[in-house]
Amino acid sequence: MPPPADIVKVAIEWPGANAQLIEMDQKRPLSSIIREVCDVVSRRQARAARQLLERIQSHGIDARLEALKELAKLSADPTFAAEFINMEGIGTLARLVESEIFLIDDNVTYCVSVETFGEMLAFTLTAFLELMDHGIVSWDLISLSFIKQIAGYVNQPMVDVSILQRSLAILESMVLNSHSLYHRVAQEITVGQLIGHLQVSNQEIQTYAIALINALFLKAPEDRRQEMASTLAQKHLRSIILNHVIRGNRPIKAEMAHQLYVLQVLTFNLLEERMMTKMDPNDQVQRDIIFELRRIAFDGENDPTGTEKRKAMYTKDYKMLGFTNHVNPAMDFTQTPPGMLALDNMLYLAKVHQDTYIRIVLENSSREDKHECPFGRCAIELTRMLCEILQVGELPNEGCNDYHPMFFTHDRAWEEFFCVCIQLLNKTWKEMRATAEDFNKVMQVVREQITRALAMKPSSLDQLKNKLRGLNYSEILRLRQSERMSQDDFQSPPIIELRERIQPEILELIKQQRLNRLCEGSCFRKLGNRRRQEKFWFCRLSLNHKVLHYGDLDESPQGEVPFELLSDKIPVSDIKSVVTGKDCPHMKEKSALKQNKEVLELAFSVLYDPDETLNFVAPNKYEYCIWTDGLCALLGREMGSDLTRSDLDTLISMEMKLRLLDLENITIPEAPPPVPKEPSSYNFTYNYS
Repeated sequence: MPPPADIVKVAIEWPGANAQLIEMDQKRPLSSIIREVCDVVSRRQARAARQLLERIQSHGIDARLEALKELAKLSADPTFAAEFINMEGIGTLARLVESEIFLIDDNVTYCVSVETFGEMLAFTLTAFLELMDHGIVSWDLISLSFIKQIAGYVNQPMVDVSILQRSLAILESMVLNSHSLYHRVAQEITVGQLIGHLQVSNQEIQTYAIALINALFLKAPEDRRQEMASTLAQKHLRSIILNHVIRGNRPIKAEMAHQLYVLQVLTFNLLEERMMTKMDPNDQVQRDIIFELRRIAFDGENDPTGTEKRKAMYTKDYKMLGFTNHVNPAMDFTQTPPGMLALDNMLYLAKVHQDTYIRIVLENSSREDKHECPFGRCAIELTRMLCEILQVGELPNEGCNDYHPMFFTHDRAWEEFFCVCIQLLNKTWKEMRATAEDFNKVMQVVREQITRALAMKPSSLDQLKNKLRGLNYSEILRLRQSERMSQDDFQSPPIIELRERIQPEILELIKQQRLNRLCEGSCFRKLGNRRRQEKFWFCRLSLNHKVLHYGDLDESPQGEVPFELLSDKIPVSDIKSVVTGKDCPHMKEKSALKQNKEVLELAFSVLYDPDETLNFVAPNKYEYCIWTDGLCALLGREMGSDLTRSDLDTLISMEMKLRLLDLENITIPEAPPPVPKEPSSYNFTYNYS
């Protein structure tokens, strides 16, 4: 007798097991079928967890090795992890590591090779990391003996690379996820030992070592961070990173770039205390610094006798130094930011680059044409601007790789950067023939010069100087004019009407481009991964635009990922909405690092039935706009990103110009002209006659 028409057989797949056929009654609610399937999967995962736990504790070395290998693979699955943890699996793994009893069981010692022992330990540490990463068990439960054992692997001079890598990752997670464990790890690991791991040729080990240094730096109490920075300076961390990482023979990978960026941010954040400290006008020590600036600038000229004459001379000198308050310049440093940091920068310039300081002050103090550049006011405002540009005081952005190699080329990189920029400001002031009324205009130009130069990623301070020389005031004006012309939007009524007519066509073109990009897919960092480890997931839209396919990857893909490798899917018809920023569920959760504005700007989530979410953090602003636009287009909603507006303006402008050229009967070739051949000889002469 044939089965009822409503009964169908469906194959169910899950990690680590063969597919199973189950009968499904199509009359039943989908939610009840899903619950039933989940129960089946949960029971199978529980059975698999129990069997693996038994095999891990078995007598045979080969059986243990295979069990640990399988466990390392399955631990990434949240359902399996929950079952294994409920059976005290993490405690079992921790005891294995603490006592190193991979080789001993029931007082019987098994003779195995060092390589086998290393493999077993590496798989154990991998499984431990994966299980802890699910957040089911608190890191605070980890024993001191386990910490000592893991720290011992890091401190050993010759240890297997895979064991060292996982040990560094475990210690980093301990520091980031537990305040009490930070103190324990800090007692077991010295900065000197970690710096030694930066001098190896393996970039992954270097990355994990810097990540652990960053974690210790980030979680250190505020009163200890400066002390830790001094220790890192004494151990020559900067020069080691410069020579063995930045200038090494291997290209910098994304994860290493992120760790260098984090270290750069944490280093600059040491300036925050001075930046937010107001000057006390009654503090004689602080006032003496201003006296020192005056003495260096005017070569210790003999002070006149008499209080009134001395006060009048000081007032005159402070005016020539460019302070706003000529009588009591200490009042200029009471605004935060930049607070006392501005005075620190000025003193550094005066003492380390004395000739430059004296030249800037004297050449402006001797001018009588109202074009003098007020050094004091400029230095204070420039310090505030540099703090904004480099985001001093901000927490690192989890998705940012924006480090600057030049800041690793000098022990006093911040101060030297200021010295380069104050000379730029003085030069730009003269080029603009500015007066006091033009102060804000000059600062806007200088900000543009600095940000454009930083975007070119100069590898040294000398390269920065060269970039800034090429960005003089005339060049900034030329760039501005060029950008205005490229964005020029003709405002005559016929052009406006033409624009309105072709806009729907261009919007449809942009929509198709966004959907095509979703079909190609993108790689994202795996969410919920606290440790610094390269783990990814991939998402792409089906070619018929009906299903979103996604799945985990072991490494960053090169090109498209086939649909067959993406095990999970969401029907587009089930998608209810797309939310962004702080409305995303994963942005409301606690994180080891506070989510700052930049992370929020890259976050978006797909909400779908039944009450499920797929959470994203885009690798950059471009991918964020592509995906949010594409998902909105998929749901029939308006694409409202900045990228859409920019693309719309560009494409409409190009289309209108092409149509206007067509009106003038100017033929536009179908193919570009051929590239001229390289001359066989560069020897030539010019005939002046």
